Amino acid sequence: MTYEEVMNYLEEVGTEQTREIFIKHGARDLFGVKVADLKKILKYVKKDQELALKLYESGNSDAMYLAGLAIDAKLMTKEQLQSWVKEAYWYMLSEYTVAWVAAESPYALELAREWMQSDEEMIACAGWSTYSSYLGYAGADDLDLQEVSRLLEQVRMNIHEAPNRVRYDMNGFVISTGVYVPELREDAQRVAQEIGKVHVDVGDTACKVPLAFDYIEKVILRGELNKKKTLRC
Repeated sequence: MTYEEVMNYLEEVGTEQTREIFIKHGARDLFGVKVADLKKILKYVKKDQELALKLYESGNSDAMYLAGLAIDAKLMTKEQLQSWVKEAYWYMLSEYTVAWVAAESPYALELAREWMQSDEEMIACAGWSTYSSYLGYAGADDLDLQEVSRLLEQVRMNIHEAPNRVRYDMNGFVISTGVYVPELREDAQRVAQEIGKVHVDVGDTACKVPLAFDYIEKVILRGELNKKKTLRC
């Protein structure tokens, strides 16, 4: 498909209801396309790297999310990922699109570490989410358990004073550690109990912040502890 054909499709399937919902969550330029409808066009877009990059560069939120689903993360350069994170102005792009692609790229931990230290909230969110996603994607041999342990302690000490949306992703890091890193599961559960309820201003939406300890327990009971073959959904 061409860029024009994809954009025309997005405009056709977008709805005002979905658009208004996403705007409440922080989106700006968009048609309001449901993720399910984005996935329908994936079989036609396939892994067209040039097209995916152009879609992200469009600045249209629907197109940017689709780009994250269509891109070949292994072919992304560090410079391209840095450009993507700077353009990810709301959480669906920073915490999902950019984080998923970065976590599957060759630069996952390098960029996660850098972004987590950023003073820009959405970039810091991308960093924590990239590392959390990487925990669910990488094999055990690829994890630095001492580093993960240090980050858990950082969350324990700082989560309630962190920027608003970063608190959500720090909480998610505790959950990912408890679910995907069995060697540190007890530590993650201990940290989850200590931090308790994490307050995040989610605006005029029905979103809630999961209690990390309860969430970990539920996943363990369901037995959903396997590493993920792909992060993007």
